[in-house]
Amino acid sequence: MMDDSYKRIILMDHYSHARNRGLLEDPKYRLVHNASDSCIDDIKVQMSFDGDKIEDVRFDGIGCTISTASTSIISDLIKGKSREEALRIIDNYYRMLKEEDFDEDLLEEANAFDTLYKQPNRIKCGTIGIRAMEQLIRESYGKQE
Repeated sequence: MMDDSYKRIILMDHYSHARNRGLLEDPKYRLVHNASDSCIDDIKVQMSFDGDKIEDVRFDGIGCTISTASTSIISDLIKGKSREEALRIIDNYYRMLKEEDFDEDLLEEANAFDTLYKQPNRIKCGTIGIRAMEQLIRESYGKQE
């Protein structure tokens, strides 16, 4: 379990210096746009695949600290992983947010969100980009690469 001050450092680092930020004009990337109906979060996520592997993940948009940091962290975690590995990471992230058993080792820096469940109104923020990633992965099954 992470110390609260370390969690803040991780969140602020990923908010201020988000990994994988910036969309690309490339037809091999698939895109999903998710916007919240209750706050400013409005995020577009792109993903490219190389066979079963997630080759790249990109995102951009307007988001609070939680939505930006969670999207940055999970995008970094699933890049280079197989679809199944990525879905396992995402599933464990959701399990953590629901206070269910989850694999801490799999989530790495995403463990900084382990107390987000205490703020139910912020769960949407912590999942808006991740839901887009999950959708892109699920839609990619069976499509020509």
